[in-house]
Amino acid sequence: MAKVTVSSVIDAPVEKVWARIRDFNGLPSWHPRMVESHIEDGKEAGAIGCVRNFQLASGARIREKLLDFSDDNFLVSYSILETPQPLTNHKATLQLRRVTDGDRTYAEWTASFDAAPEESDKLAEGMGANVFQGGFNALKTHFAGQG
Repeated sequence: MAKVTVSSVIDAPVEKVWARIRDFNGLPSWHPRMVESHIEDGKEAGAIGCVRNFQLASGARIREKLLDFSDDNFLVSYSILETPQPLTNHKATLQLRRVTDGDRTYAEWTASFDAAPEESDKLAEGMGANVFQGGFNALKTHFAGQG
């Protein structure tokens, strides 16, 4: 099983960062690689078990199922149901924590998945750099202009 962990510190209070990312259907509003998203079957975006179907800037579509969501813990967990990438048994968690020194946010995005041994390192590296760090970089840029 491949594992990916990316963490960052964002110069904004945890409540503000959470408000920007908490909408499970809102990836296109803050992540530069996501261009369109909808929740299937008319379910609410925060309902455990709902499925988001979104398009990447590359044109690929991905479907993900919401596994856990907590406003109290600033946490969202999900699994990929469909992706053009050769991986299975995916589970990811994005969690924010308060940094009291400077009223900043510690953000950590983790994932685990199964893939063929010759593919797993490349997939993990791409997920970590493009999706996870790419999202954190976009958040840092967004909040840097609000200081």
